[in-house]
Amino acid sequence: MYINIFKRLFDIIFAIILMPFFLIVYMIVVVAIKVEDKGPVFYLGERLGRYGKSFKMYKFRSMKVNAPDWRLEDGSTFNGEEDPRQTKVGKILRKTSIDEIPQILNIIKGDMSFIGPRPDPTDWLERYLEEDKVLLNVLPGVTGYNQAYFRNSSDGRKKTDNDVYYAKNISFIIDLKILFATLVSVLCRKNIYTPNLDIEKSKANKKMYNLIK
Repeated sequence: MYINIFKRLFDIIFAIILMPFFLIVYMIVVVAIKVEDKGPVFYLGERLGRYGKSFKMYKFRSMKVNAPDWRLEDGSTFNGEEDPRQTKVGKILRKTSIDEIPQILNIIKGDMSFIGPRPDPTDWLERYLEEDKVLLNVLPGVTGYNQAYFRNSSDGRKKTDNDVYYAKNISFIIDLKILFATLVSVLCRKNIYTPNLDIEKSKANKKMYNLIK
């Protein structure tokens, strides 16, 4: 009952409450992005949703227009502090997690929840083991178990394991703990970037796939 009724009800109520905040942030961010490079305000990434259905996930664009999609050897997204693909505005958005705020729109549309497994790119479906697919039984989240406690410090396999754990143990208490852990993580700026990872080291030691977004 919590997953199918109360969780969704909480999502809708809090999304509506936060909508004025989103609109204020949007007005500020749109000016900053347009002043810097006049490119689009949003980045719409194709992501895996509930039951494996794909959807467009909203984010404030933090990278240059047509920046290549760099992936690490395990398929996870490259996250480096000195990433040359980031715009100046985007670097601030990423550090403060403001780039994630537009996902309120995904919550209202029913694509996402405030708390759930972070949605993977659609090509990750073929990477899942059969036992991993349980994480597709719940709505993906703006934040989740992995995001709150590990963020970018865990590799692709560990992230999936954490998301599977959440999907199997979802409850109001766990969601509450994740919410508070996320606030601490964002305020303290924990694990924003992949640890001990710089551009040159990544290019030398990790296999990257350059796919135009």
